Amino acid sequence: MADPFETRLRFTSLLSSLTASHTSHTKTASFLLKNRDLDEDLHSCILETLERSNLNTRANIMYFLDALADVSAREGYQGYMRMVQRDVARIVDCVVPEGGGGSANGKVVRKVLKALESKGILLPDTVVELEAVLKAREGGAAANVQADVVNGGSARAARNGGARLDKRGIEQRIEEDRERHKRLREGIWAVSGEAEDEMERLWEEGSDIADDDYVASKEDRGERGQGVQFG
Repeated sequence: MADPFETRLRFTSLLSSLTASHTSHTKTASFLLKNRDLDEDLHSCILETLERSNLNTRANIMYFLDALADVSAREGYQGYMRMVQRDVARIVDCVVPEGGGGSANGKVVRKVLKALESKGILLPDTVVELEAVLKAREGGAAANVQADVVNGGSARAARNGGARLDKRGIEQRIEEDRERHKRLREGIWAVSGEAEDEMERLWEEGSDIADDDYVASKEDRGERGQGVQFG
């Protein structure tokens, strides 16, 4: 059995260094499944890291939960997903904190909630309730802009417990969003490529028709016509 303390440290490091890369998500998810005997302890690391990280890291962890759902399904182990079900409200609260500062993560949360719903992990009613919370928080974001201007941004930083992104964090978020959009386009191209391959296969199968086939078809139509006429 792995040392619990060292496993926690290793997993926390993996969480904190998550990027938009699919590889980093699957690697971290595989680590969790490999150490499933410590599932409760490692799940608590997710919550603790969410609470103390910046908004960009919180968004990456939210995306990671979708990858974790896929790896868990392949491994036939749903312990982590049951804990996500139990603590999903707390997770959303961390990724989109109250006060408007986390409203930039609203789209991320909605996307992952819908993905988890489609995989049967979250109930539709749960997703509807959480989306209502997101809408309320995003509605309050505009009201907080005025306070931030007056206080030089200090009000928002205080509300988010230091989660606010600095210039470097903003640049990192932009770059990772680009990477996610690139992966999405590649996925669309892959699907389109499969459709084109299927079309070419059907075309090749249809292109084997020869002149004799047309003659036989014409004769067959003539016989059917006579059958109708004299039937």
